[in-house]
Amino acid sequence: MQILLTGRHVNVTDELKSYASQKAEKLPKFYDRVQAIEVVLDHEGDHFTIDMIVTAGKDNFIAHEAGPDMFALVDLVCDKLERQLRRHKERFRNRKHTAKHVDKFEEAQE
Repeated sequence: MQILLTGRHVNVTDELKSYASQKAEKLPKFYDRVQAIEVVLDHEGDHFTIDMIVTAGKDNFIAHEAGPDMFALVDLVCDKLERQLRRHKERFRNRKHTAKHVDKFEEAQE
């Protein structure tokens, strides 16, 4: 898995790089098909923005946050992506099981 950190209009410190990398490395445990993670840190005026793009197979998951503290933004974006990955995994893995259950229920009713 590749993790790419990019800073626009801001110098990304080693501390911030390691923190964002540690958080991003935890995302594949929620969906095992994660191939690459791109983190874009930006500074506009008096606030920061962060975009995180997760590539998992043919699907892309994107989260965006803005605020005054970069470390808090990394946490918020990772939480958003965690929810997206879990929901996608549940939908993808459970889509066939519900149809079989409904067919058996309908046969029992007749």
